[in-house]
Amino acid sequence: MQLNQVTFETKCYEKDWKILLQTDRLEKMINYNQYQFKEKRLFINNVDSISEVSRYADKLVARGVLSSYTVVEDYAKEVLNFFEINKDSFKGGYYYSISELVSIYLCNTDYLLHFSSDSILDRPFNWIDLSISKFQNDDQIKVANPVWNGNIYEAKQESFQEDENFFIGYGFSDQCYLIRSKDFKQKIYNEKNPISERYPVYGGELFEKRVDAWMRNHHYKRITFKHGNYIHRNF
Repeated sequence: MQLNQVTFETKCYEKDWKILLQTDRLEKMINYNQYQFKEKRLFINNVDSISEVSRYADKLVARGVLSSYTVVEDYAKEVLNFFEINKDSFKGGYYYSISELVSIYLCNTDYLLHFSSDSILDRPFNWIDLSISKFQNDDQIKVANPVWNGNIYEAKQESFQEDENFFIGYGFSDQCYLIRSKDFKQKIYNEKNPISERYPVYGGELFEKRVDAWMRNHHYKRITFKHGNYIHRNF
């Protein structure tokens, strides 16, 4: 029985919104998780025509695929102020980061599941209930995700512990993450860690890098669900 409230969210931008909103891609991204989400939200970021994208998002809301959608820039300034982040500090990573921060800020449920638009489970499976049980039993766990791109060996190598269902280790990816929203609604995004410098230079001081640094500085853990994969493939 699914008693925990979880929001599903993803984002679109100019180069991928048609794939998300004019095909069944978004519906599959949601349904493959086999979870009854409290909210299903889309964040519209950096598109040429907000009105055009909104018309297609409205159709998905009318069909019940989405609960709502949000234009990221409408909340950007408020969110940066709330988290005490200087926009210039992203050093080129602003558009890679602001949507994730807005979605966390606006999350109304205990848990938040994020997929990047180019990530999707490889098949339907329910991994969320088991992940939430782990969160509830260990405050040091801050993020959960399935294995990425079938790389179970890599996931195992990055872990320092495992159980029947999960590898347990460090690290963070913005391709797919399940988080406890209250953990991420804190002013945690201005930390640095030498290991976090492994992220691509072109992304600047992006959200993904900031979260990884915070988690490593405090020895927070990531759990990776062993029995299913998500596929990340650039459009």
